[in-house]
Amino acid sequence: MTTEFTGTIECRPLGRIWGVEDEDAVWQAAIDLDLLNTGNAYDALACLFGVRNSFGFRPLAEGRGLPEDASDGVRERFACWGGPDSAWGTTWITWAELQTADWDETDESGRKSRQAAAGAATHWGPVWDVMQTLGGVHGAEHVRLVVWFD
Repeated sequence: MTTEFTGTIECRPLGRIWGVEDEDAVWQAAIDLDLLNTGNAYDALACLFGVRNSFGFRPLAEGRGLPEDASDGVRERFACWGGPDSAWGTTWITWAELQTADWDETDESGRKSRQAAAGAATHWGPVWDVMQTLGGVHGAEHVRLVVWFD
């Protein structure tokens, strides 16, 4: 049985300008992962989210759940997948966290790096490009990727 996943990149456009406590500084859905063709290579899912982690990666963002302040777009999309009754492994990670991650860290065997599994030269490259662009405009801490699995 394969593991399918989806998610959304979202950003908080007014967070940098007004601060995160401002009532107008809310998260907004930016682009669905389906449009960026991320594929479901298990080594990438393992090193990023701890899903199907037979590789022994130390995941960057495992099991954080749906963010409490998720955008309406993310909440609607999550509900369409059946919400918590159908989706599992729900988690999120900010662009700021991705920027500071150790991309040279390897799996348990020491043979595959995080960079090789999910770096910019992999099918995750378009996701990182979008997040980098939004981070340049809105600030790295105001851009995040929210994912869930089926």
